[in-house]
Amino acid sequence: MALTTPPRPPIRVVTRDPKRTRERILTAALKEFSAKGLAGARVDRIARRARINKRMLYHYFGDKEDLFREILGRKLRERVAWLATAPAEPGESLTFWLAIACRDRDWIRLLQWEALGEGDTPVLLEGERRRAVSRGIDRLRDQQAGALLAPDLDPRHLMLAMTALTTFPVGFPQITRLVTGRAPDDPAFERHWAMFLRRFAQSLKPEPRQRAPLARIRHGGRA
Repeated sequence: MALTTPPRPPIRVVTRDPKRTRERILTAALKEFSAKGLAGARVDRIARRARINKRMLYHYFGDKEDLFREILGRKLRERVAWLATAPAEPGESLTFWLAIACRDRDWIRLLQWEALGEGDTPVLLEGERRRAVSRGIDRLRDQQAGALLAPDLDPRHLMLAMTALTTFPVGFPQITRLVTGRAPDDPAFERHWAMFLRRFAQSLKPEPRQRAPLARIRHGGRA
């Protein structure tokens, strides 16, 4: 009786998905950089988290600084896109950026590490980042022209103040807790801070113009 050969199992063909691999690397790198900073980040840890080898990581992104630069560029492009959809009303705009800060803590930690390492020296993508900030300042000028913000406030200082109001509580959670008794990831804190920001934004609006006395209007401007 002839022996029959058992059927061979089907050959599993593994296809590479470069787009998905890049996304896994970027996600892993963002977590590593936000936890350790550029100087303390390790490529082998990023590769392990992304489930690839280091050689493949270098193939996609070059060295560690190139990978960090790619993450910064992506974050900047996100913010430029969000700026285009941000509410024009200052109070709602502040709460819009607060919500983003509360849900994107990795970005704020990246900025903290950068501040510790670079201080006030030029940073990666300095030109692109200045252009992104300029778009935000131009938007504030438009709000001033539309009587949504007081025209005598320096829009650059407004930008700095609004950035501080929406990012400081998340960037310094210990200060937030000490002052308010709540951590910034507490939904009650975000709700109450958003209410404060709306109220605070009212103080940034221009003073109502004084109306001319009725008698003067009736006499063609003569008292």
